[in-house]
Amino acid sequence: MIRIENLRKSFGELEVLKGISARIAPGETVCLIGSSGSGKTTLLRCLNLLEAPDSGEIWIGGQLITDPRIRKTDVRRETGMVFQHFNLFPHLTVLRNIMIAPLKVRRVSEEEARDTALHFLAKVGLSEKAGNYPRQLSGGQQQRVAIARALAMKPQVMLFDEATSALDPEMTGEVIKVMKDLSDEGMTMVVVTHEMGFAREASQRIIFMADGTVAEIGSPDVIFNRPNNPATAAFLRNVIHM
Repeated sequence: MIRIENLRKSFGELEVLKGISARIAPGETVCLIGSSGSGKTTLLRCLNLLEAPDSGEIWIGGQLITDPRIRKTDVRRETGMVFQHFNLFPHLTVLRNIMIAPLKVRRVSEEEARDTALHFLAKVGLSEKAGNYPRQLSGGQQQRVAIARALAMKPQVMLFDEATSALDPEMTGEVIKVMKDLSDEGMTMVVVTHEMGFAREASQRIIFMADGTVAEIGSPDVIFNRPNNPATAAFLRNVIHM
């Protein structure tokens, strides 16, 4: 589903991605872990062209999205993204927040957009909140609405950038459950996370990034129990014992 070949990205003199290559199969959940500044979020943002790579190739669903002739809006239709902050429209109800992108971007009918929005609201367990405004929801509920909004575009791939890091601990679990359900249903997902429990339980593979490189790729069992790279082991020791 996703193929990344020798991806490079710099900000001024700072090279953030140093020749990243990886492949992600359809239906696979891959977690990106690593210290702050290792390049995880930049890599994720390159996957829907929020950041333009300097060189290298990204293929999604058989399409070369780094082709300069490609339209960014076409790429983003197929790559739903959930951010650390919810970015909901405060003046719109939950239902309208979810309907707006299918209406404006996919040009579906009002009825289809409404049906789709209600379907995905039910999927994230918030059917009863359709008429509420974002300010009337908890942080965890707002993030679940943000996930439903991304799903309503029916993307090929879902990208999550530290989707739980702005939440209180008691709200994190409800969002993690939705993400695990999506993983179990076979949604292709790339997840930047500091939630090691989620990475261990819900991902098929983990990419450990260090200093702008892929330092190690492996199953959760390998990464957590017998990592090959000493840097992976050191990172996990620090994170798990914090």
